[in-house]
Amino acid sequence: MEAFDVTTLGLLLFVASLVAMATHRLKLPYSVGLVTAGIILALLPLGIALPLTPDLIFFVFLPPLVFEAAIQIPWKPFRRELPLLVALVTLGVILAAGLVAVGMHWAAGWSWLGAAFFGVLIAATDPVSVIAAFKSMHVESRLHLLVESESLLNDGVAAVAFAILVMFATGEEAGAAAVGIRLVETIVGGIAAGAIVALPLILIAGRTSDRLIEVTLTMLVAYGSFLLAEHFHCSGVLATLTAGLIVGNYGFLGSISDDGRPAVLNHWEYVAFLANSLIFILIGGREVEMHIWDVIEAAALATLLALAGRAVAVYPVMASFAGSALRVPWKYKHILFWGGLRGALALALALALPASVVERETIITVAFAVVAFSIFVQGLTMPWLINKLDLRVKTVAKSEDSPA
Repeated sequence: MEAFDVTTLGLLLFVASLVAMATHRLKLPYSVGLVTAGIILALLPLGIALPLTPDLIFFVFLPPLVFEAAIQIPWKPFRRELPLLVALVTLGVILAAGLVAVGMHWAAGWSWLGAAFFGVLIAATDPVSVIAAFKSMHVESRLHLLVESESLLNDGVAAVAFAILVMFATGEEAGAAAVGIRLVETIVGGIAAGAIVALPLILIAGRTSDRLIEVTLTMLVAYGSFLLAEHFHCSGVLATLTAGLIVGNYGFLGSISDDGRPAVLNHWEYVAFLANSLIFILIGGREVEMHIWDVIEAAALATLLALAGRAVAVYPVMASFAGSALRVPWKYKHILFWGGLRGALALALALALPASVVERETIITVAFAVVAFSIFVQGLTMPWLINKLDLRVKTVAKSEDSPA
């Protein structure tokens, strides 16, 4: 954080602006251009430090990214899809993490603890470039909802599972009862923290029609909910997700003024743009420091296992809903599978691995390799796949389920 000074920030924002203009003109995913720019900056003899730390990702970048996505999720269709989403982010994450962990233990020789940590962190998805492609290509609304909602919930579950593994790694009591209690505390506490922060601040926002104050209060909601949950060792992701859903649905229905709503949405769109820009440039800069060729076999194996794990998390789980009203078209399944990119949260968890994990440095390097593959290969091919599957709507109309 000390190396992340104002001059560096200004340079990165200038680079991000140029990359945004170039990728828009070239019709390339924004994240790919940013990571490439980060790699170039790191290779140039400019003497610029590009720090990427768990605290920077968790406490600076992650809250606004989760909040910005959550305030745009309409409650009615989200509630309708919730059984499917819960199955994807519980059973799906368990299956994906388990397959990766077993594969890395038996094929790469990693310890069970190291393999389990890697399986959990690499199960966390971050389809930023996919969502960007959805917005520019106007894909069907249900697909957009499923991908974005599943990613947010997926991140929360992966972070919770990671916290449980830390109990084992640090020698805390980790019996079945202790793990169960910790699991409930983390999830329920996170949801409660989001509601405790969001509801009173939204009520205060209802006492004013000044859009600048309303925007400020939503900033307090986003960061306050995350920090409160993390202070009590609960899930900050679930807290901010809950707070975002409250603001985006209940808040927009009355507490936030008619003038305030577009101001809030525009503000958070800009904040998310800044956070994503900085994250992906920093990822590119850190990629240069990784000695990926030293672990290329493990990285290749991990990439294949991550794809296989994602397939197991998507296709069988969704198949169980085939006979219900929540059945999912095969086209959607393919997008959910290939669009399960890995990004900032996976790297933050990797960098936060306890020192007691024997394979810690190897896991960090391999995680960066898997993230690079997902950004450059999956991210670049996603627009082509959307067109190939003919998932674009012909006319763009406002959905009836959009938040009022």
